[in-house]
Amino acid sequence: MVGRFVGSGLMQRWAPGKILGLFASFAAMLVVASAVSSGILALVFLLAVGLMNSVMFPTIFTLGIEELGELKPLGSGLLCTAIVGGAFIPPLMGAIAGSGGFALALLLPMVCYAYIAWYGRKCVPSLD
Repeated sequence: MVGRFVGSGLMQRWAPGKILGLFASFAAMLVVASAVSSGILALVFLLAVGLMNSVMFPTIFTLGIEELGELKPLGSGLLCTAIVGGAFIPPLMGAIAGSGGFALALLLPMVCYAYIAWYGRKCVPSLD
């Protein structure tokens, strides 16, 4: 809930793409930090990723349907359906962890967050 309020406040000042890029980058860094650390510290880093996620999801949704015009209802339905992609990542991560270890498996969400950061930065209006 804290992340939702923080994200809402930030949206009043900065472009959604910039916020998405920033929080996805933080999430990727937290995943890497967790992979290279251990114990309680690694756990705290992974829990902090949840805070980043709470800001990212509504921002992704807003950016995803922003310029759809009359197609917004269809676009929002498709975007909600696309959430099922999140059901594929955990089993794949489990398979990687089973064969190569948990630290290696953390590379998968790190790549996902890097892609989200790229998408966010792509959505920032150019100053040209």
